[in-house]
Amino acid sequence: MNETEMREFAKKRLKKQADFKQYLWVWAGVSALLTVIWFMTTPGTYFWPAWAIFGMGIGAFFAGLDAYGKDPKFITDEAIDAEVARIKSKNNK
Repeated sequence: MNETEMREFAKKRLKKQADFKQYLWVWAGVSALLTVIWFMTTPGTYFWPAWAIFGMGIGAFFAGLDAYGKDPKFITDEAIDAEVARIKSKNNK
């Protein structure tokens, strides 16, 4: 991987991280808004905002994994060489 490819990869990763942070703010805002609506309309009853909070939380989890987790799209030359060697050894048996 050359310098240009590495810079492009880093740029995309930083964009994902910034988008994730923005999503967390949106999630917090929507959660607060729905909770206020619930509290103003039917306090003490079934807490229906939990469904939206939970659903958006699943999205936040996967967005966080994409932004900060191990990125399988980053393939090194060493990994390619190891895979070629594995395939060759498997075909020679």
